[in-house]
Parts: sequence; structure tokens; C-alpha cells
Amino acid sequence: MAIAQRISPFLWFDGQAEEAVAYYVETFDNARILTTTRYNEEGARASGQPEGSVMVVAFELDGQRFSAINGGPHFKFNEAVSFVVNCETQAEVDRYWDRLSAGGDERAQQCGWLKDRFGLSWQIVPRQVGELLSDPDVEKGRRAMAAILRMKKIDIAALERAAG
Repeated sequence: MAIAQRISPFLWFDGQAEEAVAYYVETFDNARILTTTRYNEEGARASGQPEGSVMVVAFELDGQRFSAINGGPHFKFNEAVSFVVNCETQAEVDRYWDRLSAGGDERAQQCGWLKDRFGLSWQIVPRQVGELLSDPDVEKGRRAMAAILRMKKIDIAALERAAG
């Protein structure tokens, strides 16, 4: 059997893997749960998790494979790792921002970054950000960056106005 995807993110949760995966699958189009594995007696004994509880959920978001484990309270997410959602329109930015930021840490919101209710960091980025920041007109890029630094959720129209 061939490897479907050689490298994929493996996310550690403290008992919330199944809930988080259901939330992410509901948030993204073209998303699905692939498999759910439960702790057997040996795994439960080694991990301290209840026998029969969800151990790992394998899932896809827009064709990208992920796994989520209920590993316990030992490790927490931090901003050193985030997932970028590349968006074409303001409607997409609004949709993903509103959905993923709901119940998350509002203090962690800036420049298109947010932290969801499970502590996972996301970047909701319209394609215009890359275009403006890499524009050959250095002043245009500078103005775009200054505008982004004042935003939480990226407002494409405001960004384009600021960049001139």
C-alpha cells in the first residue's frame, strides 16, 4: 500500500481530539474523518487514558491529511506552529476568521493570526497580502505592512486602500 501523504501534522489534545476534529471538518469544505482508533487495554495502561476512549482521529481538510491524538495534559499548543488558510476573497477571510476565532483567545489575534478554542494557531491570509508585500514599489509594500500591523482580521479593501 502506497503512502498517501509522506508528511502530515499530528496534533496533541487533552481529551478534545474528537471534538476538535469534528469542528475542523465542519469548518472546511472538502473535509472528512478518515479513521478513529480507540485505546485498547495496553495503550490505556501506558498512556493513562481510559480504555475504549478515542486515541487517534485521522482526518483531511481540503485534501491535507492530519492526525489528532488524545495524549493527555502533558503538551500544549503554542504560536511556534500555525496553519495558514490562504483565501481568495473577503467572504472567505470572514468565514474562516469568524468560525475559527469563535471561543478562542482574542488576545492572540493580530495581523491575520488567531488562536482557536482548542489553542491551535491559524493564519487567515488573503492572497493580496503576499502580492502587496512583495510589490516592486517598496513604498506600497511598506504602507501595506503598516496597515496589516493595525489589523486583527485582514480587511482586503482597507489593505488595498492603505497600500495605494
